[in-house]
Amino acid sequence: MDLENKRTSTSPAAASAPTRVSRVQGLSRTRRTIAATAALASIAIGLAGCSSGSSSPASPTATTAPPSSASPTAAASPSQSTEKVPLVIYAAEGYDQAMVDAFQKATGIPTKLYDDSTGTLLAKISAEANNPQWGLLWTDGAESYAALDQQGMLVKGFQPTSGTLNSLGQQQVPADQSYIPTGVTIAGAIVYNASVVTNPPTTWSQLLDPAWKGAVGMNNPALSGPTFPFVAGIMEQLGGLSQGEQFFQQLKSNGLHVFSTNKVTLTALVNGQIKLAIVQNSAAIGFALKSPQLKVAYPDKVAVLPSVMGIDAKVSAAEIAEAKQFANFVYSKQGQDLMLSGDPHGDSLFIPIVNGTIGHSEVPSLATLQTISPDPFKWGPKEADINKWFTDKIAQ
Repeated sequence: MDLENKRTSTSPAAASAPTRVSRVQGLSRTRRTIAATAALASIAIGLAGCSSGSSSPASPTATTAPPSSASPTAAASPSQSTEKVPLVIYAAEGYDQAMVDAFQKATGIPTKLYDDSTGTLLAKISAEANNPQWGLLWTDGAESYAALDQQGMLVKGFQPTSGTLNSLGQQQVPADQSYIPTGVTIAGAIVYNASVVTNPPTTWSQLLDPAWKGAVGMNNPALSGPTFPFVAGIMEQLGGLSQGEQFFQQLKSNGLHVFSTNKVTLTALVNGQIKLAIVQNSAAIGFALKSPQLKVAYPDKVAVLPSVMGIDAKVSAAEIAEAKQFANFVYSKQGQDLMLSGDPHGDSLFIPIVNGTIGHSEVPSLATLQTISPDPFKWGPKEADINKWFTDKIAQ
């Protein structure tokens, strides 16, 4: 049954079993690229018209501070109407199913999860523009949210009150409060096999050296949400769009391999197809935990990557209220614990931004890294064109 039919056929009485629409497995890489690029192109057009299986090792450890006086259930309790309508969540986070299950259990709100890659979710949102089918979007990278915000598609002026943000978290909140940061990772880290590579690159420019010809792999930003902020970060620190395009063209000339997502790129590394994999650091650390010979390096500079939630401004007031409850649930101690435990070798390996939450020891502090934070409101409107250019000129 498709998502639209599920949405209209599920009633509050059916709330005991959260609905999950799982990732689409049969969509080819080419079709995913076209769909994702088309979605972002649609966003750009809108802006032009706007005025403004195997056994796993022991999981990494983390702790959280004692809970605050407000319980997660209390933080998520309805403040206005007691009527419960289906809340539809589009998400690309490894812990999203665990969060949805716990939220529905705590609140009784019938919640449906559509879990897929960021590019596919944006394509779906674009296709549904005249008849929105989502209530809340939760992915990595703020650029797409900045573009959606500039089209008037997001609820503004809201931030959760069930938890407070540390200074890093406060830096991720936009001035109009149109999206909600939930954590931070690094958009581009280099993973390598220490038994093969003894001296990994310490700067991005070193990837252009003949020593790394045909040895580097990365994701296509049109398919992988966390990759566009990496691309934008490279462009920003090199001085702009044209300088960044030149870098990636040179990288292609040096034999760059382009894959779809973190998992595919890292599998190519493990299989020996490449020697260096540029991926989100949460995925990098997770793979390294499973394969001790893999190590993670952070060249200067690396892009800060927030995970972000946005609430659809075009759905009913009741669903908007429930989406706000969900955001408060995520900021609660129970929600933070689920973020830390729901995907122990992937998205749970993030830097917390909610006060009282302590991340995994395997995740480096930003203070130890040279970082850059691309402005999402500068690069978000350019994302469609850059992703199309990358797909046409670099990925092919």
